[in-house]
Amino acid sequence: MAKRTILTAPDPRLKQSGKDVVKVDGEIRTLIEDMLETMYAADGVGLAAPQIGVSLNVVVIDVAQKENKNEPQAFLNPKIVWASDETAKFEEGCLSVPDIWEEVTRATAIRVEYMDRDGNQQTLEADGFLADCLQHEIDHLNGTLFIDHLSRLKRSMALRKLEKKKKELA
Repeated sequence: MAKRTILTAPDPRLKQSGKDVVKVDGEIRTLIEDMLETMYAADGVGLAAPQIGVSLNVVVIDVAQKENKNEPQAFLNPKIVWASDETAKFEEGCLSVPDIWEEVTRATAIRVEYMDRDGNQQTLEADGFLADCLQHEIDHLNGTLFIDHLSRLKRSMALRKLEKKKKELA
């Protein structure tokens, strides 16, 4: 396992769509383990492969991390096949947009079809925090950041804040 570098906005690689995983092999399993190590080291609950510069449709999530437990999940080629009409605002942050937190409106429940780390097709119904995380991470696979859901003004303010922070750290 190896910790990878997380790309930060406005890196253009974050705006690219990922490619589907065709076969689960040692390389994909290593990628999953590296993504989990990277996510845990950054104190995150989710990470998509494009966030580490890998253009594949791979997501890892561990919502139990908030309760100091480890229950990692890997989703390969995840697709939302159903979303509830009911929505709610969730406060979101992102490892690729550090120190920015904003409310985003998302479906409260979803159904996702995906391939697991063993290459088996799965279906998962999720609600609450897990549904929010899955929608957020699947957005990454399509080149969308959570700040893209904000008004133009809020997005602009968030990007300026991020650039200012990068300059301070340089």
